[in-house]
Amino acid sequence: MKHQAMARELRARQITFTALSIMAMMFGMGKELMAQTNTSTLVKNIVLVHGGFVDGSGWESVYNALTNDGYTVTIVQNPTITLADDVAVTKRVIAAQNGPVILVGHSYGGAVITQPGNDPKVAGSVYITAFALDKGESVSSLLKDPPPGAPVPPILPPQDGFLVLDRSKFPASFAADVDPDLAAFMADSQVLRGVQALSGVVTDAAWRSKPSWYLVTTEDRMIPPDAQRAMAKRAGSKVVEVKASHSVYVSQPDAVASLVEQAAAGAMESK
Repeated sequence: MKHQAMARELRARQITFTALSIMAMMFGMGKELMAQTNTSTLVKNIVLVHGGFVDGSGWESVYNALTNDGYTVTIVQNPTITLADDVAVTKRVIAAQNGPVILVGHSYGGAVITQPGNDPKVAGSVYITAFALDKGESVSSLLKDPPPGAPVPPILPPQDGFLVLDRSKFPASFAADVDPDLAAFMADSQVLRGVQALSGVVTDAAWRSKPSWYLVTTEDRMIPPDAQRAMAKRAGSKVVEVKASHSVYVSQPDAVASLVEQAAAGAMESK
């Protein structure tokens, strides 16, 4: 009898140990599955699109912030001669990405990303004080009737089909919160902008079917803050406001990177 009791006790311990082992395995598998799920909802590919009168090098600090946080970042060097060409260049960059993409556009770059944002790879778009255009609109159509008292960009008359900002007025209008020496360099290294880039018409607005985020700069003298808010509201964007100039991506790169990361974390969940 004593041996039988001991045997029963041993079997009971074995059964208990086996059950605990199975529970531990299931718990571990659950944690791993949750981790995989959380990772799968985070978009890791970021494509940055610059605006007019500048080039992609201005994104350097935003690029560094995002890559330090583990994102794969590609910067589009759009020629800003025609909207159609800039859209085509951006589409080629999107096609080269391995997985879902967050598109980020600054200023005129917003007009550029609005159309290729319809690509199946694009999970969402981020507008950094940018033109969030609708179908049939162009940058020119939004600039032609500024509200009373709104600052007017110091664009000089076109020469041979290209535009440039008045160098003497560039820092105050485009980069008021940027280091003066850097703002002067930006003014002197402007990229000529094609008149056709401003008149290019958007044929399909991605924000109508995909999530978007918008960073409003309250000290902007290129795109009035109220105009930014109106575009963001129309697009149904999640909005963050920052006290900054039009060059917020240079002066406050961490604020820009933070919004991009919010989009990367939330875009797939919004689908």
